[in-house]
Amino acid sequence: MRPFESVMANYLADYAAYREQRGYAHKAIYPPLIALDRYLKTHHVSWEQMQRPAFLLHLRATISPHPNTTNRMLSHVRGLFDYLVRRQIVATNPLNDIPPVPERYFVPFVFSPDQTDQLLQRICKTIKRDPANFIFDQGVYLAVLMLARCGMRINEPLRLCRHHYRADEDSVYIERTKFRKDRLIPLPKAVITELDNFLAAHNACCPGDQNPYLLAGRNGQPLKAQRVRTVFHGAVEAIGLKQPKRIMGNMTFGSPVPHSLRHSFAINTLNRIKARGILPQQALPVLSAYMGHRKYQYTAAYLKVKDADDLAGLIDFTKSQLDVV
Repeated sequence: MRPFESVMANYLADYAAYREQRGYAHKAIYPPLIALDRYLKTHHVSWEQMQRPAFLLHLRATISPHPNTTNRMLSHVRGLFDYLVRRQIVATNPLNDIPPVPERYFVPFVFSPDQTDQLLQRICKTIKRDPANFIFDQGVYLAVLMLARCGMRINEPLRLCRHHYRADEDSVYIERTKFRKDRLIPLPKAVITELDNFLAAHNACCPGDQNPYLLAGRNGQPLKAQRVRTVFHGAVEAIGLKQPKRIMGNMTFGSPVPHSLRHSFAINTLNRIKARGILPQQALPVLSAYMGHRKYQYTAAYLKVKDADDLAGLIDFTKSQLDVV
């Protein structure tokens, strides 16, 4: 890890160490603090300036063009000064009266169930049949299948080891996810069938292979996320769904990315629950546990977008309102 170099270097290092002692992940602590340190060094900011609300207002306006990124940075600066207040290094937090920047509301791209099927069928067609590539390509297909049918994050199927798949229980055990939580989830029958076929083919093509990963990559390594992304985006373009991210007013409409399959899984699952005559809100705690959210309130965010058609209508409505203005 590169050392901090600005006038706040020692305080930043102490604060980062304090956060790590509290159990926060290393990768969640250092990137924003390093970005702040770089900004302070580049602009030759003094210790006295850092304590002035006027300077912090300037920092808020210039540190990033993206409101959400700016607010995340301000949150870390606010936490830093709270830490310094507790240590009696400063008397008050100069950010106390500085509000966050109004954020853009992010609306993810949503695949309809039919579009999800089309995407998976397209990726299936790209699997090469020669022994050198078949297992590798089949693993990529299975990774995308788990994103679509199980709502996993992209790194979760790639990090699964063989012993995480419990064939006798039709489940997988996912360790240390985004929030360092473990969870055991049942697999849909379609995924179980594909996975069992994959493992049988792998054992036949690669007898004695010692690769510990369930979706084995090359040279004893797991599949690479970049390879999964490349195949995903190629399939999205092939089925005519490629589109850029769009910013309209205070709303950002996301483009299709692998994580969109996780969003789509949640939204389409809630729609199926509603179609059975059950209130989607009643299913949130279970769905939240299945997807590995810290709080089921995070899962509730998916109730804001009904389905792919609803999202398309929202984009058209937003565009029409901006055209009128």
